[in-house]
Amino acid sequence: MSYTLRSGRVWGLAGLCWLVASVASATEQGGKPSLTPKIENGIAWYDVRAWGVEGRGWTDTKRYFDRLPAKADGVVRPPVWSLSRHSAGMCVRFETDATAISARYTLFSQSLAMSHMPATGVSGVDLYAQDERGRWRWLGVSRPAGPTVKAELAKGIAPGRRAYMLYLPLYNGMDSLEIGVAEKALFKPLAPREKPIVFYGTSITHGGCASRPGMAFPAILGRRLDRPTINLGFSGNGRMDPEVVALLAELDAGVYVIDCVANMNADSIAERTVPLVRRLRQSRPTTPIVLVEDRTVTNAPFLPERMKGQTASRAALRKAYEQLVAAGVRDLYYVKGEHLLGDDGEAAVDGSHPSDLGMLRMADALEPLLRPLVP
Repeated sequence: MSYTLRSGRVWGLAGLCWLVASVASATEQGGKPSLTPKIENGIAWYDVRAWGVEGRGWTDTKRYFDRLPAKADGVVRPPVWSLSRHSAGMCVRFETDATAISARYTLFSQSLAMSHMPATGVSGVDLYAQDERGRWRWLGVSRPAGPTVKAELAKGIAPGRRAYMLYLPLYNGMDSLEIGVAEKALFKPLAPREKPIVFYGTSITHGGCASRPGMAFPAILGRRLDRPTINLGFSGNGRMDPEVVALLAELDAGVYVIDCVANMNADSIAERTVPLVRRLRQSRPTTPIVLVEDRTVTNAPFLPERMKGQTASRAALRKAYEQLVAAGVRDLYYVKGEHLLGDDGEAAVDGSHPSDLGMLRMADALEPLLRPLVP
């Protein structure tokens, strides 16, 4: 049995019960947007906060789209807090039979792009659709020209009801986000999933320098493994900070992926790796933890001093890993960095930060290890 709500939106009995409960919950919490859309010129605009954005580790945030809880302000280092205002890794899922899909949103920062990363990746929203075989395929991305964006992401979409996933900006934050479809189109919100893969790392984890949010390697892995992800990459500041590690331990993760080596030196790696793993084990005794070496910079053959530093950092991480294994720590895994970007020197925009090709190669390298680990 199915039920038709106003404007032709169709729900099964379970979906209707979920909708009613969600609306009631929104009313009880106060201030939470309603699932009832705003109708403007024949377009129904749905506030994504009404059913929840996937990739948020905490709900008690200062701004809805922040990546760390409000209590982290003044506890984590200031650069980490500032970068946590970015919406990297977040996405919103829904089903619709609409033949056109739009988005309108307000950005937190007016810095729309960087010298080596386009506005589509820094500040864009990126739409994927699920095909009849269950594969996620790219559909459209916004091209921000200012802090307030209204964009038709796709039109002339083939008829049929399907699932969609919209990724949020990588290097900018958001103050609001709405999805727009025709007033009479079916629209079903899909709630955030549990047991995420939690990534903690550097600018590369953060998403630099993917051309679109969906091309960051954590997002690619999320689609391939059909699992939610939380992106806690902090550009230049993935340093295994104890304050951040304590926050990581609060998350009910399916897997932890730690990719901090590129922001650290051998001494800090030797000092912080073992405490990081032991702190996570204290709260999450059986959750798999993956330690990842840094990628080889693509111009390393011509920069021997840089390669010398990478070699020392990798040795420090490996030594810490072996020490932990020898001490009996279980469910601990290790990924070498030598081939993360391939071997042809073509997968980074500046020698360090992956291009889309580099992001795909990193996902290729990590997927075989992660696939059997995810719950």
